[in-house]
This record gives sequence, C-alpha cells and structure tokens, in this order.
Amino acid sequence: MRVPGATPPEVLVVTEPTPPNGSSEELPDEPRLPSRGTGRRRVVWIAAAAVVLVAALVIGLVVSLGDDPEEASATTVRIGVVDASQPYWKTYAELAKEELDVTVKYVNFNDYSQPNPALKEKQLDLNQFQHIQYLANYNVTANDDLQPIGATAVYPLPLYSLKFTDPSALPKNAKIAIPNDAINEARGLLVLQAAGLLTLKDGGGAFSTVEDIATKKVDVTTLDASQTAGALQNGSVVAAIVNNNYATNAGLKPAQAIFKDDPGSPSAAPYVNIFTARRADATNETYLKLAELYHDPAVEKGVQEANSGTAVFRTTSAEQLQKDLATVEQQARDAKK
Repeated sequence: MRVPGATPPEVLVVTEPTPPNGSSEELPDEPRLPSRGTGRRRVVWIAAAAVVLVAALVIGLVVSLGDDPEEASATTVRIGVVDASQPYWKTYAELAKEELDVTVKYVNFNDYSQPNPALKEKQLDLNQFQHIQYLANYNVTANDDLQPIGATAVYPLPLYSLKFTDPSALPKNAKIAIPNDAINEARGLLVLQAAGLLTLKDGGGAFSTVEDIATKKVDVTTLDASQTAGALQNGSVVAAIVNNNYATNAGLKPAQAIFKDDPGSPSAAPYVNIFTARRADATNETYLKLAELYHDPAVEKGVQEANSGTAVFRTTSAEQLQKDLATVEQQARDAKK
C-alpha cells in the first residue's frame, strides 16, 4: 500500500562493504600550490573569491533546506541484508516511509561474514540476515557485543528422504548427512535427536558436534551444507538435513521432508532470525519500530511467498532476545574451551 504522490523509498544495493570511513567516493586530488609567478594581488583576489563562493554555498544550502523542511528532517536508516532483491523488502521500505517517515537504504551482501563487521564499523545502522546462534558465535569469536532488537521468523530445518516417509522407517545404521559447519551441525543433530534417531550427551545444545552423540540408530556423516542435497539425490545417503535455500535450489519439495524441528520449542530459540544493532543503539525507538514493521501483514505475506510458506513468525521482545543471546554466547564460550 503506497500513498499516492509519496516520495518512493530509496534503495541502495551494494554487493561489498563500503570503506571503513563509510564513504564510497574516491579521495580528492592533493591541493596544488600557486605558481611562483602569481602576485600578491592575485592571491588576495582568489581568497576573496573563495570567501564569496563559500558564502554563496552556505546561503544556497540554507535556502535548499528551507524549501522542504520535512525532507530535511527525514531519517535515513541503512540496513544490511543478503536478499535485497526480494519484493517484500520494497514493500517494507514503502511502509517505513509512509508510516515512520524513515527512508530505508539496503546494503546487500553476498557473504554472510560481512554484515556484522560492517555494522560494527558503522557502515550500517542495522542488519537482518542471521539468527541468534550465528550472532552469538560472531560476538564471542570477534569479541563484539552486537545486540538483537527484534525477532522476524524461524525457519524449520527439515530432514529429507526420497525413499522413506517417516524417520521410524529408516533402516538401522542408515547413512544420514548433516551440514558440517558449527552453526548447522548442532542444529542438525538436535533435529535427529527430536526425530528419535540418536541421543546427545546432556541433551545437546546449540554447539553440539558429532563427538557428543551418546547413542544412535543411524550413521551420521557431515558434509558441506551445499552438498547434503546432492548426496541425497545421488543415493550416497538415505536421508539428509538440507537448509531451505539449498533444498529450493535442488528442487526438493516440502512433502519430501520426513521430519523438521518445532519452531515453538525451547530448543528453537537460538534459531530465531533477528534485526541486529550496535549495543549503543539497542533502545533506539526508530530502530525498534523498524523491527516491529517487519510484521506488517503485507510484509509477512511477501516473506511467505519468497519462502514457500515455511516461515514461522516470532514477535519475541528485544529484552528476551538479548537474554537468549547471552545464554547462547555462554554456550559458545564453553564449546571453545
């Protein structure tokens, strides 16, 4: 929904972070000294002209600002994302302009490792691309203190099989693939535990590894997250944990998922996707309102269309998200000992 005649939101798509000083412009050439043949009168004339020019620029700036005070006072917020081309972000920016008088600029990243350092260096005001576990791991590793200020959704992690329709039907010692990265390996193991296929020491946690398997009915193999779908399709394994984006790319259908974790369970708390800010901005009212705006019905509809209806929206408070983050950060520290 857009107000007729409203200024369209500005969308800036950048595939790499801007320089640390936040500017993407080249540095100006070095100033040149006057030639030796220039007289004193010429120098005075140039200085006078410079003063006149500066005065003209200042007057012009004041006039320009006075022409449209509403535009001059508008707030611009730069949000780092990894999917700026999705139509729901355009809807979100339009609503931000209409309802909050905020101009949203998106900075798009192709690498998940970049948005958090960019936020730390103030190249961004917010980012929205990660869940709590990813942020906890980043904060502990980078000795940072970025904070979640709003929840978006949880995306269940599915277990797929092309031959079986229920985890209980899997043969004994069946080979199952899970992602091998620190973030998804633990969650994959928790999915298999919830499916009754194995147990983890002390019930497992957000940083469990295959070394923590206590008992098992199946054999677990770890692969790069991008390879688990292929292993399933070429018959190397009989079931596999496949992240949603890779499942979509591989043409796997939701009906082929024989199990997935429960987004409402306590074990899913680390996997709530979030808006993230610097600690100093964690109570910024504009940023908090922007996080809430994600749950406008028009935005949520677009998110579901982009994710085949798999999103489970969460409206967890910023305070609770920050408590959850502190818990998972401690788990990350313990895992590194």
